[in-house]
Amino acid sequence: MKPIFAILIILTCSLSLFAQDNNDNEVAMQYYQNGDFQKASMLFGKLLFNAKNEAYLDLYFNSLLKSKQYDIADKAIKKLIRQSPESLKYGLLQGRIYKERGDQANSAKVFEHLLRTLPDDEFKIRALANDIYQLGEYELATEVFLQGRKNLKNEQAFTFELLSLYRFKRDKNKLIEEYLNALSTMPQMLQQAETVLPSVFETNADYLTLQNALLKRVQKDPQNESYSKLLIWQYLQQKEYDMALRQLIAQDKRTKDNGAILFEHAQLFVSNKTYETAIKAYSFLLLKGKDNEYYLPSKLSLIDARYQLLLAGKTDQKEIITLADQYQEILDEYGKNAKTLFAVRKWANLQTYYLQHPEKAETALEAAIKIPGISSTEIGEMKLELGDIYRLTEQPWEAILLYGQVAKEFENQNIGTEAKYRSARLSFEQGNFSYAKSQADVLKASTEQLIANDALNLSLLISDHLETAADTLALKMYAAAELLQFRNRSAAAIAKVDSIPLLYPKNSLTDDILMFKSDIYIKNKDFTRAAVLLKELINHDQKGNWADEALFILAGLYEDQLNDPEQAKTLYQQLIRDFPGSMFVTEARKHFRKIRGDNIES
Repeated sequence: MKPIFAILIILTCSLSLFAQDNNDNEVAMQYYQNGDFQKASMLFGKLLFNAKNEAYLDLYFNSLLKSKQYDIADKAIKKLIRQSPESLKYGLLQGRIYKERGDQANSAKVFEHLLRTLPDDEFKIRALANDIYQLGEYELATEVFLQGRKNLKNEQAFTFELLSLYRFKRDKNKLIEEYLNALSTMPQMLQQAETVLPSVFETNADYLTLQNALLKRVQKDPQNESYSKLLIWQYLQQKEYDMALRQLIAQDKRTKDNGAILFEHAQLFVSNKTYETAIKAYSFLLLKGKDNEYYLPSKLSLIDARYQLLLAGKTDQKEIITLADQYQEILDEYGKNAKTLFAVRKWANLQTYYLQHPEKAETALEAAIKIPGISSTEIGEMKLELGDIYRLTEQPWEAILLYGQVAKEFENQNIGTEAKYRSARLSFEQGNFSYAKSQADVLKASTEQLIANDALNLSLLISDHLETAADTLALKMYAAAELLQFRNRSAAAIAKVDSIPLLYPKNSLTDDILMFKSDIYIKNKDFTRAAVLLKELINHDQKGNWADEALFILAGLYEDQLNDPEQAKTLYQQLIRDFPGSMFVTEARKHFRKIRGDNIES
């Protein structure tokens, strides 16, 4: 019976102590939450030392430090260190106590001792560094990880922890070096690097730092494809497309790639409208020979890049003829069918608008419409293109017929709405202003925003300039000038509108003429002259419907072509202030914030 009785006494005492500890815990936590740290420290100290419960270690010392009981904290930590001198946690707490007391010298000594005596144990090093991080000692946490690397003789240890620390501290140089260090053995880190680095980079200088570091690494380890890929990515971020291509070609040769990576980047060059670089890329791919799977796609894409270069106004007449011949070669080799329809249409466009042979294009498109296997949408698009050619060759009734067919077949679709608008423009060019306005008024309600806006401008153009006989005659001259411009005869179109104020000095078309001429100059890349006209329009005393659009276009010229972002910012701000209801305000705000340096997600 005695052993049983003794066990019951022990259990009873244990339960009593547990109940007391539990009560002390609740009271101590209540004191702590209420900010009464001195009372909380007394109970937590009891739980830590008497109950020997390490769970209360941080709460005890936090309470002491928050209540500035530095001497008690110092004695307590020294007692614990005597009991367990190998404890990294206790050493860290001692350094923290000295620091919060203002004893920087002893604090530094303790931290230095921690670094010197750091064990060769990855788990303990990580635990210590995490404790240090929780205290906000980010520099010290970094030093612990770096010293831990040395102790473990492993330069890849603690990579993810250091990356997080450098990113948090926005230490760009260290972040770059750590990613490059990681990529030396972990190529899977490349995508993360490409995601994280832009989030901390702020200027071109940051990318230049990355570039310099990468070039050194590439020289030391040219076989590391991760470095080459990141260098290519860096050039793309900086829009240094020729440099990116140079690296891509070197990588292609080094890895004996089939051309997939280079072809993918060539498409990227096209999407960024760097057609010259894309052409170089496709030309290199063609050197791989006809047996290469990217030969034909590269050949077709090369021709298309040259076509896009033409549309951007960077091609001379000789190159246009060569381009037309290349499309003809495709048609001669593969025939005129659904798969080569793109070549027919682009060849026809070249003949119409650049080589002044609309009759050839007319014949080609009339035949192309009858090619079997093409979709109804493609037929509709070609009918619109053919209708435009009929306008050029002075066959307006044929054009109206085709526009009407497309409008009827594609009712309530974008292509049908476009057909109606082109029909309205044709009526306007013919001087049939009443009918053109009635068509434009219907299209103002279109869900296609650009067409609705164009229709509104056409309707206002007509209604604003029919008050007198002189206005009507001036408007007919203006309409004739628009037809000349549609026929790609810019000089004749400008001469026509310049004669309007001479013949009709009191006409009300001043703003429309300024906008019309500025559009022509922009198309012909004469941005300076266009800017002069847009400024004149904006400052015109009797400006009509074009002021907000003129501001938006002029701001865009200063931002993109004239290299004066501050002037662009001023103009965007003026547009936002003076025309709050304009359809251009939303885009103007985006550009304004971008120039100002705001972080705007696309």
